[in-house]
Amino acid sequence: MTPLWFLRMSRWARNPPSAARVKLVLAVIALCLAIVGLEKLVGFPDWLTPNDLRGPARPITN
Repeated sequence: MTPLWFLRMSRWARNPPSAARVKLVLAVIALCLAIVGLEKLVGFPDWLTPNDLRGPARPITN
C-alpha cells in the first residue's frame, strides 16, 4: 500500500461517511448483485449480443 492510502484511511477514520451515504453504497451494490444474479438465472438476451462486423473467420491458406 502506498502512503496515500494511509492518508485516505486516516481521513475516513476522522470523518466517516454519513449513514445515508453508506445506505446508498450498499443499495447500489445490492442492485448490481441482483442484476448479475438475474443474468445468471435467465441468461443474456440475444438482442443485446453484438454482431461480428468483420464477418466469419476465414482460415489462412498458403
